[in-house]
Amino acid sequence: MNTKIIKYSPLFFAALFFLNSCNSKKEEVVTAEIEPKTETFLLAKEKLTTELRLPAELTGFQQVDLYAKVSSFVKTLKVDIGSKVTKGQLLIVLEAPEISSQLAAAESRLKSMEAIYATSKSTYNRLYETSKVEGTISKNDLEMASGKKNSDYAQYQAAIAAHKEVKIMKGYLEIRAPFDGVVAARNVNLGTFVGPSSSSPLLTIQQQNKLRLAVSVPELYTGYLHNGDEMSFNVKSLPETFKATITRMSGALDLKLRSERVEMDVHNTKGNLLPGMVAEVLLPLNAKDSTFVVPKSALVNAAEGMFVIKVVNHKATRVDVKKGREIDDKIEIFGNLNPKDKLVKIASEETKEGDAIKE
Repeated sequence: MNTKIIKYSPLFFAALFFLNSCNSKKEEVVTAEIEPKTETFLLAKEKLTTELRLPAELTGFQQVDLYAKVSSFVKTLKVDIGSKVTKGQLLIVLEAPEISSQLAAAESRLKSMEAIYATSKSTYNRLYETSKVEGTISKNDLEMASGKKNSDYAQYQAAIAAHKEVKIMKGYLEIRAPFDGVVAARNVNLGTFVGPSSSSPLLTIQQQNKLRLAVSVPELYTGYLHNGDEMSFNVKSLPETFKATITRMSGALDLKLRSERVEMDVHNTKGNLLPGMVAEVLLPLNAKDSTFVVPKSALVNAAEGMFVIKVVNHKATRVDVKKGREIDDKIEIFGNLNPKDKLVKIASEETKEGDAIKE
C-alpha cells in the first residue's frame, strides 16, 4: 500500500491565515450592520383639523300642546292631522252653556252697578253744589253722600272686573293657532268632554318650516365649536346632505352625560325634513392654535400613565403627556415639551429612564 505524504509550504499557511482573518472581519461588519438604530424625529406644531360624527335629533322650532282652559264639549273641529295652520286661525270651538249664563249675569250686574253709581254720584254733586250756600246742607249729610258715591264706585269697578273675567273665560272656548305650523296630533272628536284635567292635549301644533337640530357634544370637544360654525348632516330616509350653522350653545354640561347641548337652525323650505327624525351630524373640529402632533407610535400608554420618550444627550427621558384628538396615524399631545425636541418615533414601555439611545 502506497502512502502519500503531503507537505504544506509556509506560503500556504500564510494564505490560510489571511483568509480566516478576512472572514472574521466580515462577520464583525455584518454584526455591526445588524445592530438596530432608534428612529427619532423633531417635534413640531400643527393645526389639526378633524371631524366628529354624532347622532342628533330634529324637532320643530316651536311646538305646543293645546289644552282646554274650561270644562266644556267640543262643538266644532276645523282641522285634522297634517292641516297647515296660520297664526290666529280658529281651530276648535268649545261649548259650555254655564259660561254663557255667567256672562249674562255679569253683564246685568255691571249695568245695575253702573246705574247705582251714576245715581249716587249725581246726588253727591247736587248736595255739594247746594252746600256752597251756607246753612242749606249739613256737613254730615255731605260726607254720607260722598261715602255712598265712593262705595258704589268700588262695587261698580268690581262688577267691571267680574264681567271681564267671565268674558275672558268665554274667549277660551275658541282654540286658535299660536303660530304658523302643522297639526301634528289630534286627540279629540266632536262632542268630546274636555277640561283642565284632561290628560291628553286637544291638538299638537309644530312649526315645520324651520327646525331645530340638537346634538350633545362630549366635554372633550366642546372647546372646538363656536357659534356660526357650519356643519353638515344627513338622515337615513333621504340621500342628500344638508347644511346648517351652529346658532345656540347651552354653555353648560349635562350632569349625567357630561356633554353640551348644541343647537342649529334648519330652514326646511322643501318640507322633506320632519320633526322627530334622527340625523347624523358631521361636526368640524378646527383648533384655534397650533398644537404638538406626533405619530401614534410615539405615544406610550402604560400602567403608570401616558408618556413620550425624549432624547437628551443620547439618553432616554420620559415626558408625561395628555392626549387630545386623533386623526389617521397622528395624535395631539399636551405636556412639558418644546418645538424641535427630539422624540423617539416608535416608543416602547421597555425603554427606561436614562437608557442609551443610538440614533
